[in-house]
Amino acid sequence: MTVTIVGSQLGDEGKGGVVDIYGDAVDVVARYQGGDNAGHTVVHDGTKYKLSLVPSGAVRGKVGVLGNGCVVNPETLFEEIDTLRERGLDPDVRVSERAHVILPYHRALDGIEEDEKDDLAAGTTKRGIGPTYEDKAGRRGVRVGDLLEPDVLRERLEYVVPQKKALAEEVFGKETGEAFDIEHLFETYREYGERLAEEGMTVDCGTYLQNRIDAGDNVMLEGAQGTSLDIDHGVYPYVTSSNPTAGGATVGTGLGPTVVGGGEVIGIVKAYLSRVGTGPLPTELGGVEDQTPDYDDEVGGGTDEEELATYIRDEGGEYGTVTGRPRRVGWLDMPMLRHATRANGFTGLAINHIDVLAGLEEVKVGHSYRLDGEETLTMPPTTEAWGRCEATLKTFDGWSDVDWEAVAAEGYDSIPEAARTYLEYIADELETPIYAVGVGPGREETVIVEDPYE
Repeated sequence: MTVTIVGSQLGDEGKGGVVDIYGDAVDVVARYQGGDNAGHTVVHDGTKYKLSLVPSGAVRGKVGVLGNGCVVNPETLFEEIDTLRERGLDPDVRVSERAHVILPYHRALDGIEEDEKDDLAAGTTKRGIGPTYEDKAGRRGVRVGDLLEPDVLRERLEYVVPQKKALAEEVFGKETGEAFDIEHLFETYREYGERLAEEGMTVDCGTYLQNRIDAGDNVMLEGAQGTSLDIDHGVYPYVTSSNPTAGGATVGTGLGPTVVGGGEVIGIVKAYLSRVGTGPLPTELGGVEDQTPDYDDEVGGGTDEEELATYIRDEGGEYGTVTGRPRRVGWLDMPMLRHATRANGFTGLAINHIDVLAGLEEVKVGHSYRLDGEETLTMPPTTEAWGRCEATLKTFDGWSDVDWEAVAAEGYDSIPEAARTYLEYIADELETPIYAVGVGPGREETVIVEDPYE
């Protein structure tokens, strides 16, 4: 069977940890979109592993698959694999031959275009994700399978590189170097292809996964980023370049929609809101310079909201795994979660980081929006309208800090009553049961209510 893990908000919900806690029953973990912009942290046997491309299940000895919906930087892939091997692990990673390859010119152009976009910048990690997906849609991309055939690789590069070089030099007025040199790129990526072949890493993803399912194996499908960063269903243009929603799991792996839809779809929820990047955020507390619209750095840090935001940010470690940038934080946004529940068809919820909010006298939630004088319970379809939304807040009693590891061991009923009231409000509003509650960063600090594989 399949279990699909989807971020319900703006990324950073703790998806890798949920993959980890259900990992015992899993045989294969497949990423279905995104690239090495998808930083996630996994704690296993007391050791912390920070990954950006290798599926998080690989830390636990599961087969990790990068599906055709991913964009793959071979340099990052092999760096992460080699680092895990140096730390005593033996990751088994397979890569779809249909997945597109991030090349150095994609990364160079990503940085150039992000600077040029100014107010429309999406907070990209400048790792070449967007330009690679652009080339995929423009039918001028290089796929993993092309790295295995030198003649095809050279043909692809000779077609596309002159276009990219002209774009950088003639449109943006930038100097170019090795990132735009056909011979250098050919030799470097031909060698990556040789290593992929030598280690038997490439697969026909859909066929591989379906064969594993037919053999009785359990497959977990792992999305990167979150629903509101989906290029179709998110806060465009402040989005990623792929589909993190559950529909992306079928397109990005080659499994049929009835296969994915016949399994479980678990929505991962952070108990408050966080994100890196620009754009509206109706429940935001305080702000972050260069990210929050109309942020006043002369006022920043001096208000109660700013102090509360800093507290949550520090308690939750709200700094990007890949970039180290501070994340914007705010109260939980229920219209966003209602939108995500509909778009993904969640069958269960995993709610993380309730421990971060412990110790506050009160905890608030954006229950609905006021948009142009009327109440709305879900996100509007355009980001411009979302920017006009004002959150209507609902207040809950806070809960005390406790021994969260003991709570995880004792079960759901040991969660402080006020926190359970908060959790049950979320489940009731979304009409979706709670499968797990994260009360700390470690695998042992999760209250497991239901196992989707049982």
